[in-house]
Amino acid sequence: MNWTESKPLRIAILDLYEGEENQGMRCIREILNLWSESNNIDLSYDEFDVRQKLETPGMEYDIFISTGGPGSPLETEGSEWEKKYFHWLSEVEKWNNDVANNAKKYVFFICHSFQLVCRHYGLGNVCKRVSTAFGVFPIHVLAEGKDEIVFEGLKDPFYGVDSRDYQVIAPNHNRLKEMGATLLAIEKERPHVPYERAIMALRFNEYFIGTQFHPEADAVGMSMYLQREDKKATVIAEYGEEKWKSMVEQLQDPDKIMYTYSHILPNFLDQAVGELV
Repeated sequence: MNWTESKPLRIAILDLYEGEENQGMRCIREILNLWSESNNIDLSYDEFDVRQKLETPGMEYDIFISTGGPGSPLETEGSEWEKKYFHWLSEVEKWNNDVANNAKKYVFFICHSFQLVCRHYGLGNVCKRVSTAFGVFPIHVLAEGKDEIVFEGLKDPFYGVDSRDYQVIAPNHNRLKEMGATLLAIEKERPHVPYERAIMALRFNEYFIGTQFHPEADAVGMSMYLQREDKKATVIAEYGEEKWKSMVEQLQDPDKIMYTYSHILPNFLDQAVGELV
């Protein structure tokens, strides 16, 4: 692939981590750098501290990636940073709906961002989980997700990193239909647990897509995270020590986390740049 424009491809990363230590930003930067090198594309990116500095990007960017982050996606409703965030979102929508703009703006929403946007559009029930979901889990592709270009090359199920105390469940099918949105994937079915499965991926429209898991997570970062005493204790308390050991071992399997890492966001970038060209 070659980026045919003389100017560099410009990407904005909307950082929702609120200054908390995380692996997500490192992983996103690394994916962008690797993808740029492998596709011989001149790429630049800027980062916007949405929650602490109320920063949002303008429409001079070609592609947007909105990150995960800590805390509740419910309690910040009406906050100043959310107002700024949703104003940015409405500006992207306005741009994409303008027939005069041939080059549309593509957006990928990750975890916390995904939950916020689902709440904003009224696409499902955003609520607190009974217990924390943390670790490496199988993600099941729905019929509508089989032809999703961002999932190209993935197996069913594929594996993703989950790290959340909240969830989006009970999809509002009328609202989905009204928006032209498509459910792509759900979490693993657990027949012994009487809880509805979470929505794990959703295409909001032709240009917006998101996942409730972390497609940017890599084995190195996840291994460091799992071996932190607090995270190790969380997993063992919830699933047992054998499950924790299994998660650590799964990180060494090239068909699991690293396979997802090397497909989803790169596929998204391929699609966006293909359309921009």
